[in-house]
Amino acid sequence: MVLELALTNLPLLLILVGAGLVIAEAFAPGAHFFVVGVALLAAGLVGFLGAFLLPGPINLLLMAIVVLLSSLATLWAYRQLDVMGGPGKGKTSDSSSLRGSTGRVTERVTPTKGEIKLSDGGFNPYYKARSMDGEISEEEEVIVVDPGGGNVVTVESVSKIGNDIDRELEREREREAETETS
Repeated sequence: MVLELALTNLPLLLILVGAGLVIAEAFAPGAHFFVVGVALLAAGLVGFLGAFLLPGPINLLLMAIVVLLSSLATLWAYRQLDVMGGPGKGKTSDSSSLRGSTGRVTERVTPTKGEIKLSDGGFNPYYKARSMDGEISEEEEVIVVDPGGGNVVTVESVSKIGNDIDRELEREREREAETETS
């Protein structure tokens, strides 16, 4: 009697807990609640449908198998489908690895405030930013020149930065133009 009552209500409980965990993922992203939530939700649905077709112990075994398989499948999909930034992107790195990273300004950057979104910024690509000098307008491409401690990065507009090769090419063009006019 008790076992029968537990078996008939277990799928409903799993559905409710699984759905709750999937919803909780929206408030605390990171795939921690989502994987377990999907597994419990899937097991609950299989258990609910299986209650009409299968004997109790077989239904329990099937739900356990579904939990394992759906957990593995969800975790694999999370990693492969670029949900967390792609394979290897979820790895933590130190702030010095931000030097040279490029991105776009999301909130006007001044020497005292601003925000950017880095192209390869990981799970949360948004960083508070400061400019070397002057203002950098929204949507302008920037490069990190000083990662600081990782919380606030110092950036410079890509359009303002000319590397040595570009400068040398420009000088060469000017020399050629002067030679042709002489």
